[in-house]
Amino acid sequence: MAHVHGADRQRAVQLASEGRLEEALAEYQGVVKDGPDDAEVRQKVAELLEWLGRSADAVAAYQEAALAWTKAGQPLRAVAACVALPRLGAPQAALVRTARVLAERFALPPGAAVPVEATRAHVAEDGATGLPILSQVSRETFVALLEVLQVRAFFPGQTVVEEGTPGASMFALVEGRADVVRALEDGQRRSVGTVTPGDFFGELALISEGPRLATVVATERAVLLELTRQHMEAVAARHPDVTAVVDAFYRRRMVENLLRSNPLFNQLSPAQKAAVSRDFELRSFAAGEALMTQGQPGDAFYVLLRGRCTPWLEQPHGRRVALSALREGDVFGEISLLLDKPVSATVRADVAGVVLRLERDAFQKHLLSQPGLKGQLMRMGTERLQRTAQALASGRVLHDGDLRV
Repeated sequence: MAHVHGADRQRAVQLASEGRLEEALAEYQGVVKDGPDDAEVRQKVAELLEWLGRSADAVAAYQEAALAWTKAGQPLRAVAACVALPRLGAPQAALVRTARVLAERFALPPGAAVPVEATRAHVAEDGATGLPILSQVSRETFVALLEVLQVRAFFPGQTVVEEGTPGASMFALVEGRADVVRALEDGQRRSVGTVTPGDFFGELALISEGPRLATVVATERAVLLELTRQHMEAVAARHPDVTAVVDAFYRRRMVENLLRSNPLFNQLSPAQKAAVSRDFELRSFAAGEALMTQGQPGDAFYVLLRGRCTPWLEQPHGRRVALSALREGDVFGEISLLLDKPVSATVRADVAGVVLRLERDAFQKHLLSQPGLKGQLMRMGTERLQRTAQALASGRVLHDGDLRV
């Protein structure tokens, strides 16, 4: 029977490619009769019914696809099928009813506390559900989020988000593939990573206003789920657990990105990265605030997540020299920790922003204690100190794997 199914699938694909949608639908429906739990085929049936304009039938088919994806343990596909219902004119009750089934499988059970791992920055594989944010909220919140999620489709070459434009939403890639591209100082563009099914990007826009830090371009047909800041805030007003979970997810992702893409941490093992990530803390700062003061003991290692800061050299007779600005993704504070010397320059915020902060003790425990790593860090710190003393602008450095969007 499996061989017959394979033949039917191939014929259905061929018929669909030829535009013979009714015949392709009949082939897929035949496969479903013999394999009712085949989520992929149920998805094809729903899509064909939608393309054929048979909305009522498509609603029922998408509901069945959502349940099949749920049974198959594919949460993003299940959510995407469920979220398709409103665009077909399905009653709100139909969406809520289907969303509740998904919530029973993927969200926290009644009375369960948010897992400790979800409230702190950490590097680890996602849980069994593989559904960040949604799997860490209550069932009621899960349903509320599904009511505001949107499905977006992009063809190869289409831009999902553009670097420098205002960001107001995050995305999850359900199917397809996309490239993450950043602009170089000379105006050229460079690919720094790839987004594949199950990946999330753009979460920075949910908690902090500002421009996109990269361009994301679909390299093949891509289906994405989108959550806007406006919708998230509306849900959070009724379900406060959303805010804590999104903040924790954002912090974890920023730490993961730092540890993955910054050469400073290349020598750490996955276990060591997981350990150090738990000690990073998220901290906001105001415009004009001094994060470090020249001549004072260094107290922490910093990663600039949002905003812009300028290091200043305070020279005799009150003269001040501005060094190259620190931009999002830059690190600072490591020199005084590595060389055990006072801070070499005052770092002052040009605008309000957010940093990740690693206390001196944690920096020494996780980084300076690693065999061979201290020497490398000392060399990096010395080189940076020399550049600072010479007031050289290093320009923007892009690291492969830096997927901040």
